[in-house]
Amino acid sequence: MAIIAGVNIPDNKRLEVSLRRIYGVGPVVAAQVAQTVGIEDNPRVRELTPEQLSRIREVIDRNHTVEGDLRREVQGNIRRLIDIGSYRGLRHRRSLPLRGQRTRTNARTKRGPRKTVAGRRRTVARK
Repeated sequence: MAIIAGVNIPDNKRLEVSLRRIYGVGPVVAAQVAQTVGIEDNPRVRELTPEQLSRIREVIDRNHTVEGDLRREVQGNIRRLIDIGSYRGLRHRRSLPLRGQRTRTNARTKRGPRKTVAGRRRTVARK
């Protein structure tokens, strides 16, 4: 396995797919890196020469914020929103969706598993 930006990328996959294992590298950035280095036809990682791998490492380190630095930056942005008391910061603090999604139903990923509330029964009006 090749190590780029501290991440083991799989040898048996195509270069652009393997680079996506790095946090902060998506399809567009992976294609840009391959084009910058001059690699064509999207070969498998095991087919690359050590020189090509070192150039890929160099391009990613020099031109892109990835892995630990990017995670730190994102967490700092969230911390800033919480500290200034913005609406988005409050939603982060309460672990709720912050981009206007509904919360009466759905939002289970953000809110976690259901918590049953005891003593909540409907009363039926009798005639």
